[in-house]
Amino acid sequence: MAIDLNDLSLKELKDLQSQVAKAISSFEDRRKKQALAELEEKARAMGFSLAELTGATQVRKRTPAVAKYANPSDKSDTWSGRGRKPRWFAAALAAGKKPDDLMV
Repeated sequence: MAIDLNDLSLKELKDLQSQVAKAISSFEDRRKKQALAELEEKARAMGFSLAELTGATQVRKRTPAVAKYANPSDKSDTWSGRGRKPRWFAAALAAGKKPDDLMV
């Protein structure tokens, strides 16, 4: 596959460059996946998981927090009670309401 680079325009050269970069990235990803699969197979053959051997912890997926408070003027605007207080919650407290009054 011989390409005469001198005959290509600047746009064609840049397109070729981006295609080469993508091909290199794709090649590296395939090699990493292949290596990982081989290592997992070897660990499994020895009675372990790869995570056990490397000390990597499993990533927990968190479920979204359940809404605990609702905006009195717009019931679809809710807050779980975690993180920063929404403006409507702070305004309601400043107006004399109690958090129990805003519960869902």
